[in-house]
Amino acid sequence: MADFMNYKTLLIFITCFICSTIGMYAQTPNIILGRPTDTSITASVLMDKSMEWYAEYGTSQGIYAFTSKTVQSDAGIPFELDLNGLQPNTRYYYRIQYKSNGSSFSVTPEYTFHTQRAKGSTFKFTIEADEHLYDKKGVRSLYQICLANQAAEKPDFMLSLGDTFGDDHNPFDITSKELQDLHLDYRPFLGALCHSVPFYFCLGNHEGEMDYYLLKNPGANLAVWGTLWRKFYYPNPYPNGFYSGNTNEEAYGIGTPENYYAWTWGDALFVVLDVYRDQCDTSAKPQNWNWTLGYPQYSWLRKTLEESNSKYKFVFAHHVRGQGRGAKTNAPLFEWGGKDSKGVYQFDKYRPNWGKPIHQLFVDNGVNIFFQGHDHLFAHEVLDGVTYQECPMPSDSTYEIGKLANADAYLSDTLGGSGHLTVTVSPEGVKVDYVTAWLPADTSIAGPHNRDIAFSYTVGGTTGIEDHISNESRQESSVYDAVITLNNVLPDSQNSLIDMYGKTVALSTGSTIETQHIPSGKYMLVTKNLHESTSRSIFIIH
Repeated sequence: MADFMNYKTLLIFITCFICSTIGMYAQTPNIILGRPTDTSITASVLMDKSMEWYAEYGTSQGIYAFTSKTVQSDAGIPFELDLNGLQPNTRYYYRIQYKSNGSSFSVTPEYTFHTQRAKGSTFKFTIEADEHLYDKKGVRSLYQICLANQAAEKPDFMLSLGDTFGDDHNPFDITSKELQDLHLDYRPFLGALCHSVPFYFCLGNHEGEMDYYLLKNPGANLAVWGTLWRKFYYPNPYPNGFYSGNTNEEAYGIGTPENYYAWTWGDALFVVLDVYRDQCDTSAKPQNWNWTLGYPQYSWLRKTLEESNSKYKFVFAHHVRGQGRGAKTNAPLFEWGGKDSKGVYQFDKYRPNWGKPIHQLFVDNGVNIFFQGHDHLFAHEVLDGVTYQECPMPSDSTYEIGKLANADAYLSDTLGGSGHLTVTVSPEGVKVDYVTAWLPADTSIAGPHNRDIAFSYTVGGTTGIEDHISNESRQESSVYDAVITLNNVLPDSQNSLIDMYGKTVALSTGSTIETQHIPSGKYMLVTKNLHESTSRSIFIIH
């Protein structure tokens, strides 16, 4: 747990955060920020009844030098208010004054946001993936804790990597109303965070927004309805001078689908891909060379990477090539890596005149980290200097869905659990922390605690084994590789190594514990004898 917030304070914070999401719109209005730029931001404001309202905002807490136009909103219909003419690299504070007919104005708490950071700035952003509340793999109370943990980080924005709104389990029977309800369901959850943390969305396979479904019963299908309701409730970027992305106008009232896009923030380039739409999926689960980003998206990606002079470059997608499991094992293959399943390079044959595979684009243009979801666990791999980072679920109360099912698809650094990633970007480097989320009943004195840092590393700065350990932990923890050597062990002592889930992974009554078979990560070393019990945190890094 971070030093600046003790357990009692954090518990109060989380309790208040969770209470704010009870009910459909427990706090009126419900606000989702999106599309922040250097001089503007969009606020999607949803009321539970017809309201007249306006926003007050300024650059100092409690002082609102500016007022938006007055808006009349109908119940249940979000209104997107654009605040323009803002100053770059500036924190703003705002609140909304609102009233129904015949009543006096009420006011929201003060919220905040930051416009585009200048080069050389230090800032944070968070990432979550595979919320899965719609099929109950995700547990709502734990998801609320994860959102509260993200709020405590005070990030500039948050990205979700998909399998959030969708339900494609009955793709040909689902109705537009059911899809509306699925998208609306997340407003109270995200509204408790995203009034001050702008939201970016990356499509997952379960959203069903793919070419395969777009071609079925044209105009009245899962993909069309899903896109329309996503755009109705959540303001994702579209090409406008600050953001680049998909300029293709789609039929049935969709317009630009807001499915892939890029922008710069401080020293970093952010690129969000859609691996399911725009010539991607002409079958339900295209395999091997049949899968493609589509040339329009590929050429946009290449141009975006090659023309960027950002110090750091991050790419996001739901998964490498959209389906399958793993990252480093998939990255060398087919359109992503150029080789067929036998290891023969065939890219020029199957993608004539494209030039180079996606992974090679990453290598040649200095992409630091590719972030993905889909596999429901934490996994950290490096290929040709590019980090492939799998994101954990934020809402898995078993703490092991992905670890049990998919860990064998990865080659290093796999952890179960639930939580989010916090990425800190600074001139010195990029630090990635896996911040765990725990239900109160699942924590213990010697075991895990909510907001533990389960794994941490840096890129673009210093290198070496210590980069896998957070600065806060280096001062109080020890690092081991193959063997833990214990000093001054009494004859009646028993030493237990406990993982982040409270499970004992090794026992010893001697002066050493073999750790070659134990995955890298944070553990608690507990020593007991007839007279006392001691514990300390350690890290195993292979």
